[in-house]
Amino acid sequence: MVFFLALRVVAERATEATQDNILAASATSIADAVYTDAGVVRVEIPYSALSMLGTVSEDRVFYHVILDGETLTGYEDLPVPETRGAGRDPRFATTLYRGDTVRAVVVRRTLNADRIHRVEVVVAQTRLGLAAISSRITTTATAIGVVFFLAATALSTFAAQNALAPLSRLAEAVRRRGPRDLRPVTAETPTELTPLVGGLNGFIARLRAALTRSEDLIVEAAHRVRTPLATVRTQAEMVHLQMEKPENRAALRQMIRAVDESSRSAGQLLDHAMVTLRSDQLETEEIDPADLLRDAVDRLSPTADLKDIAIALDLPDATLRVRGDAILLQNAVRNILDNAIKYSPADTQITVRLVPGATCRLEVCDQGRGFVVEDVARMPERFSRGSNVEDVVGSGLGLTIVRDVAEAHGGALDITPNTGGPGACVTLVLPCS
Repeated sequence: MVFFLALRVVAERATEATQDNILAASATSIADAVYTDAGVVRVEIPYSALSMLGTVSEDRVFYHVILDGETLTGYEDLPVPETRGAGRDPRFATTLYRGDTVRAVVVRRTLNADRIHRVEVVVAQTRLGLAAISSRITTTATAIGVVFFLAATALSTFAAQNALAPLSRLAEAVRRRGPRDLRPVTAETPTELTPLVGGLNGFIARLRAALTRSEDLIVEAAHRVRTPLATVRTQAEMVHLQMEKPENRAALRQMIRAVDESSRSAGQLLDHAMVTLRSDQLETEEIDPADLLRDAVDRLSPTADLKDIAIALDLPDATLRVRGDAILLQNAVRNILDNAIKYSPADTQITVRLVPGATCRLEVCDQGRGFVVEDVARMPERFSRGSNVEDVVGSGLGLTIVRDVAEAHGGALDITPNTGGPGACVTLVLPCS
């Protein structure tokens, strides 16, 4: 708005100055046409004097020639601009005449005849054309100003984007990384950003070292726990064989069970630390997912037999392929099947199947307690367990390991009720290669 008003003022002043110059030229031309003939003062209005005003616009033009205070010719009621000083310098005024605003000029001269005569010539013109010209100038100048402003804004934006592009690329390179990707930043950046990249890489290195120390501590602690637990279990089994009283044998069985659960928890801590470390740099290869399921069933069938749990393996005829880290995928499948055996009652069946499709679905369905609907969303979280298994000892890491392995391979963990009866289905979903 300020820009528009400023342009408006400048345009009005420019057009007014142009009109004043033409008015002064017209009045001077008429004043120069005043002459004496046989002692009589006459004037012949030059055509050019008024036509030059007509070239500016279609406004009306008025004139008044005054000789010694008396009208010689023209419009007698045309106001005479107030004059100060002497000489032929034109004087201008804006006034109201016959209902219109007019711009008027008066030019004075003296005429020597039988005596000295004082001649005043007043020329006036309406200002409608002046306003139109001023409006056009303002509109044109505003349009040009807006165009230049938009161009300047576009150029400034372009320059700013070019200047910030390296920083944006750096931010995007960091943003695309996974939660465990702690490699140094190697994106190309200008010299000005070198200290920033150096500081960021230094921070990443310190964070990686801290996480490595934490994982090493977990691994070492779990290893140190498992070794004495194995010794305790062996001794407990030997004592169990020597006990004769049923109550003592039952107490030892409870102790052996607790030792087994503690050893299992330590093992899952090791598995979780291993998954965390290997997820950053997967050792990928082509894998048959059917082999993963066969291996898990072969390894855990003895544990299932102890509870009289049958494992049914359902594999498709077609050969499927997934690309991934064999050790991590074996670990994930074993955890799913181990959980199913752990929470299934005796004399039930676990179905292990491979479902082909747009993705490879490694599915384990049991006939156990299933999952409480409210618990499903938080089940994959670390150390989180269902509210309906509080009487069963567990670490709460099994599904966490499966989820982390799935996400590291671009897949997902799917938990659903068992449509074939009680229990639940836990599925490792992987992209097919």
